[in-house]
This record gives sequence, structure tokens and C-alpha cells, in this order.
Amino acid sequence: MTSADDRALARRVVIVIGLLLASLLVLLFVYAARRVLVWILVAILFAVALNPAVNWTERRITRWRWLATLLVFVTAFGVLAALTALIVIPVTDEMAQLMERFPQLLHDIRSGRGPIGGPLERFHLRRYAESPEIQQYGTRLREPSLDVLRGAAITVGGAVTIGVLAYLMVLQAPKLVTGLLGLVDERHRARIRRIGVQCARTITGYLSGNLLISVICGALTFATMAIMGVPYAGVLALLVAIADLIPLVGATLGAVIAAGASFFHSTRAGIVVLVFFVVYQQIENHVLQPMIFSRIVRLSPLTVLVSLLIAADLAGIVGALLAIPAAGVIQIIGRDLYQGRRRRTPGDRPPPAPETP
Repeated sequence: MTSADDRALARRVVIVIGLLLASLLVLLFVYAARRVLVWILVAILFAVALNPAVNWTERRITRWRWLATLLVFVTAFGVLAALTALIVIPVTDEMAQLMERFPQLLHDIRSGRGPIGGPLERFHLRRYAESPEIQQYGTRLREPSLDVLRGAAITVGGAVTIGVLAYLMVLQAPKLVTGLLGLVDERHRARIRRIGVQCARTITGYLSGNLLISVICGALTFATMAIMGVPYAGVLALLVAIADLIPLVGATLGAVIAAGASFFHSTRAGIVVLVFFVVYQQIENHVLQPMIFSRIVRLSPLTVLVSLLIAADLAGIVGALLAIPAAGVIQIIGRDLYQGRRRRTPGDRPPPAPETP
């Protein structure tokens, strides 16, 4: 082996080691900044969802991009604030009543009476409710927790950051698109623009459709539990609506929570709520979701489940909520790359037609 070959081999080794170290540094950076990266991803999804409304406002109402963006965001956040007030005010009242009744509930549990203590006594579960861990947990519920305050501050800060990022992304969307397309060869610009439009349509359709289904589920749950007289129906319906945002498994988790609370109230209420969820899940799975998602996000149930598991492990509940649109975008890009590769492969082209004599 000559000295030139030795130097070439040494360069290759150095390049491989450098690539490995660079990849490791990138992974460490992603792990360290995972919360901010999730915020940026959520902001991108909201920007993509609101951008069509801003474009329509810019064409029909005002020619100034900044004013159209401001009008759309003020309207969106106004509607969100109104819905939040309609939900939070009754939920806060019910939570306050629950905290006031909590000592009495603990007394009923220990004595085996009441809507919770009675079932625990019948099913021989009262000794678990009287365990020191449960009592300490109940005591902590009535005390202000620094972790709760810190989590609330992070949540508020994240929401404000996501809103500002989404606003700036929508405001600068035309310049960003023009700049990105300027980096691409002119022959591929139309193709990339078409892929971007398909991805935006997928994200917008999924977010709006999933939110609509969740609102329907929460409203019907509240109506059913209120008719049956189940206490804290607003809190439970809100939990069901939030859980229903998670595809496939969310409705089942919400059904377990609501049905369990209804059974503690009365056996008849538990049976009615359980039957309601069985019927509603059939309607949601076979009517609502196909009607809303069939033409928007075309993913198989296996792909949805795998996407949910991976995204939930990487980013928790936010990852589970964003798994389906992310999988839909990846599918659109992968399908376009595959079709482009087939068009470039000579073996897939049809044979030339024979020449006529």
C-alpha cells in the first residue's frame, strides 16, 4: 500500500468520524431543545391552517398583508377565548365545588357511604382508598403546588410563543415561499409548489376536522351525563373532548373516564353512559371520521397506530395530536418521490410503438 493510499484512507476515516460526531451533536441539540422544537412545529401547523383564511382576507377585504393577518388572528383568538370562557367558567365552578366537598368525600369513603364510598365498600376496595398514599395525594390536591404553578407558567409561555411564531410565519409566508422556491431549480418549482399545497390542505383539513369531532363528542357527552344527573358533568365532558383529540384510542380513554364516574353515581347512569359511548364510537368511526378524513388524510389504521406510538414517545400528548398530519405529509412527499422515480426509470416506460411501413 502506497503512502497516497494511506493518506486517502486516513481522510476517509476522518470524514466518517466527523460525520458521526456531527450527527451526535445534532441529536443532542434536538434532545436539549425538544420543547422549543415542538413549539415551532405546532406553530407551523397553526400557520399552515390559518394561511388560507389570511389569503382570502387579503384578496377580498384588504390588500395589506399585515392587516389581513391581524384580522384573522384576532378573530381566531377571539373565538378561542369565547369557547374557553364557555368551558372554563362552569368547569371552574364545578372544580371549586369538588374541592369544597373533598373532605366530606374522604369521610364518606372511609365510612363506606355515599356515591364513591358505597361502591368501594361493595367491591372491597375501601382499604386501598384508605392507604397512606391515597390520603397524601388527596391532601396535596388541596394545597398549592410549585410544580403545578411552574407547569401552568410553562404552558402559558408556550401558548404565547406559539401564537407569536404562527403570526410571524403567516405574515412572512409569501416571502418565505418565494425565497425557498428561489433556491430550487426552475424546472422543479411547480412540482414543489403542488406538494406544498397538498400538504397544507392535509394539515388544515385534519386539524379542523379533528377539532369538530372533539367538540361534537364533548357536547354529546355533557348532554348525556347532565340528563342522567352525573355530578361534575362539565369537567368530565371536557376531559372526554380533550382525550378525543387523540385518534383511535382517545375516545376509548374518554369513555373509560366518563363511564367509571357515572357508575360511581348510579348503576343506571353508568349503563346509559356506557351504551352511549358504544353507539357514539361506532358513529364516529364509521360515519364522522370517514366523512371528514377520507378525502384529506388517506392513511391505513396500522400507519395511524404506528405514527401515534412513535410521536407520543417522542413528544408526549402533543406528539400524539400531531402524528396524523405529520404522517400524511410524509406520505404525500414519499408518494411524489416514488412516482418521480418511476417516471425516470427506463424499465418502467412503455415500449415504443412499431413503425408503420
